[in-house]
Amino acid sequence: MNHLQHETSPYLLQHAHNPVDWYAWKPEAFERARQENKPILVSIGYSTCHWCHVMERESFENESVAAFMNKHFINIKVDREERPDVDQIYMEACQLINGSGCGWPLNCFLLPDGRPFYAGTYFPPQEMSNRPSWAQVLQRMTYMYNEEHENVEAQAQQLIDIINNSDTDSFKSTIDLSTDATNFTKETLAKIYKRLEARYDRRDGGFGGAPKFPSTFALRYLLHYHYRTGEPEALHHVHFSLEKMIYGGIYDQLGGGFSRYTVDRAWQIPHFEKMLYDNALLVKLLAELHQYQPNELYQTAIAETLTFIEREMTHKDGGFYAALDADSEGVEGKFYVWQQSEIEELLDTETAQLFNKYYQVSKEGNWEDTNILYRNQSAQTFAKLRGLDIANFQAKMQSARAILLEARAQRIRPGLDDKILLDWNALMCTAYVKAYQALGHEEYKTAALRNIEFLFDHFPQQDHTLKLYHTYKDGQAQYDAFLNDYAYLIEALLHVYTLDFKTGYIDLAAQYADFVIAHFLDRDKSLFYFTSDEQDDLVTRKIDIYDSAMPSGNSVMIYNLQQLSILLDRADYRDLTTQMLQQVEKQMTQYAPSFANWSLALFSLLHGQKEIAILGKDAELIAQNILQQFLPQSILMASAHETDDYPLLKDKIAKDNILIYLCENYACQQPVEDVDIFLNMIS
Repeated sequence: MNHLQHETSPYLLQHAHNPVDWYAWKPEAFERARQENKPILVSIGYSTCHWCHVMERESFENESVAAFMNKHFINIKVDREERPDVDQIYMEACQLINGSGCGWPLNCFLLPDGRPFYAGTYFPPQEMSNRPSWAQVLQRMTYMYNEEHENVEAQAQQLIDIINNSDTDSFKSTIDLSTDATNFTKETLAKIYKRLEARYDRRDGGFGGAPKFPSTFALRYLLHYHYRTGEPEALHHVHFSLEKMIYGGIYDQLGGGFSRYTVDRAWQIPHFEKMLYDNALLVKLLAELHQYQPNELYQTAIAETLTFIEREMTHKDGGFYAALDADSEGVEGKFYVWQQSEIEELLDTETAQLFNKYYQVSKEGNWEDTNILYRNQSAQTFAKLRGLDIANFQAKMQSARAILLEARAQRIRPGLDDKILLDWNALMCTAYVKAYQALGHEEYKTAALRNIEFLFDHFPQQDHTLKLYHTYKDGQAQYDAFLNDYAYLIEALLHVYTLDFKTGYIDLAAQYADFVIAHFLDRDKSLFYFTSDEQDDLVTRKIDIYDSAMPSGNSVMIYNLQQLSILLDRADYRDLTTQMLQQVEKQMTQYAPSFANWSLALFSLLHGQKEIAILGKDAELIAQNILQQFLPQSILMASAHETDDYPLLKDKIAKDNILIYLCENYACQQPVEDVDIFLNMIS
C-alpha cells in the first residue's frame, strides 16, 4: 500500500492499493520533491467521478506506468472535495494552458515549490483522436523538466503570475471607492432578469442545452424577481423548470433525490451520481416555492428527497455524507435502470402495463438497452386521458414504486463517499430548516438541530475556539476550513435560530463573521479569499466570486452580513456588503447566471428588508405560523420578553397577548395581534 492508506477520504483510499507511490497533499511530498529535485504530479478527482475511475483502471493500476511515475515524479492524489483550494488553483492553470474548460481527473505537473507548468485532464492508455497517451505525456514532462528546465521555469512563473493577477484584473474595471449604492437601481434587477430570460430553454425548462444542470440560483432569482415585480413569465419558468426536473430522469422516481445533471437537455438521461449539495439547494428552492404557492408535486419531492437523505446519506449521529457514485459493479447507472421484463416479474400484469406506460419503459429501452424511469406528464393528466380514477391510479403507482424500490435495494449499491464536509452539511442543515418552515414536519426540525450539534461536536479545532476543520470521517477531522465552510455555517446558524429562537445562534454567527473578516478579507478589494491568512501550504491565495454548482462564499457572506447588520445594528457589516456588491456590479448584469446568488442581495439593498418582531407568551408559536409564508428579504425575531440586547426587540411592549411589529430601519408600524392582519400589512 502507498501513503494514502493513512487517509480518510474514500477517494484517496480507492487509490491506496495502486502501484503508484501516491502521497496526499502533505508537506512530506513537497519536501521529498525538493530533496530529489523531481517534478510533482498532482492528480485531482473525487469519488463519484466516472473518468477518474477509468483512468485509474487504465493507467494508475498498470505496473509499468506506475514504475515510470514513481521513478520520475513525486505523485500526489487530491480529493477535490477535501481540498477545493488546491483544485481551484490548478484548474485555472489547466484552463489557461488549454484555452478552454477542464474537468476531472485533473492532472497537473508542478515544480517542487508547487508552481504548475503543465496540466490536462483524462489521458487514454494509447494515443487516440489527437490526444496523446498517458505514457507519452509522462515521457514528455520528464524530458522537459530535465532537458529544458529554463523553459519549464519560465512557463511556471508566467502561469502563476497570471493566476495571481487574475482576481485583480477581474475587478479593476469595477472598483468604485464611493460608499453609497447609487450605481444600483431597480433597472439593474430588470437587466439581470433579461439576461437570464435570454437563456431560457422554453421547450424543456432550465437554461441552455445539454449537458443540463439545475441552475438553482438562477431559478431562485426568478422567483424573487416575480415576487417584487409581478413578472408572470419569471414565475412560470420556475414552475415549468422544476416540474420538468421532478418528472425527469434527473429525479429518482423510486427513491427520491436528484442526480447532479443530465447529459441531455430534457432532464431524462442523468449522470447518476447524487451529491449532497445539489439536493440541499433544490430542497431549499422547492420549499420557498411551496411557501409561495403550495403545490402537491413540490411537497412530495421535498418529502421524498429528504427521505432519501435520511435513508442513504445520514450518519447515525446526525452528519450528512457527501455523495453516491454513478457506478455500481463498474457500470454507470446499473443500480438505477430497469429491464421491462424485471418490472413485469415484480408487478401484476395490469399494474406493470400502467407503470411502464407512465414511466416510459419499453422492451427496447430508452437508454443503452435499459430503461431510466421518467415521466412526461402528471399523474392527473395520465389518468384522465385513460379514463382512470386518479386516486386509485396514484395508489397503484405508489405501491408499485415501493415494490421496485425494495427489489432495487437488493442490488449491489453504488459507492458511498461517507466523508462529512462542513460546507455541504451546513447547506443541508439550512434546507431542513426551510423544509420544516414549508411543511411543518417535526422530524425536519429535529434533523437540523441534530446536524448543527454534530458540526460543533466534530469540526472545531482544539487550539482555537472559532477555527474549524473542513472534513470529518471515522473520528478524524482535518484540513483548515475554507471560506465556504464558514459562510454556509453562518447562514445555517441564522436559519436554525428560527427553529427555537435561541439568540446564542445569532451571537455565534456574529463571532464567526468577525473571524472571517479578520482572516479572509482582502481589505483593498472588499472581497474574501477562499483560504485563511493562516494557511501556508498553497502557492497562492484565490478569491472565488462565481456562483457555480454551489454559491460562492462571497455571495453567501453578503446574505449573512445583511442579516447580521440588522439583527445587531452593525453598520460595518452593512457598509461591507455594499462595497462587495460594487466590486461585481458589471459582472452581475453581463454574466447573470454566474452571479445569480449575488444578485439576490440586490433586492435587500434596493427594496430594504422587512423587520418582524413578535413578542408575548406564545411568540414562538406565532412566529412559526408566519414563517410558513414566503417572506423574502425579511428578518424575524421572536421573544416572550422585550430586551435591550437586540435592536429588533428593544423598546417593544410584551404582554400576555401577542404583539406583532412590522418595521423597516427599526421604525415600526403600530403592532397588531392577528396574524392575518399582519400578513396583509406585509404583502
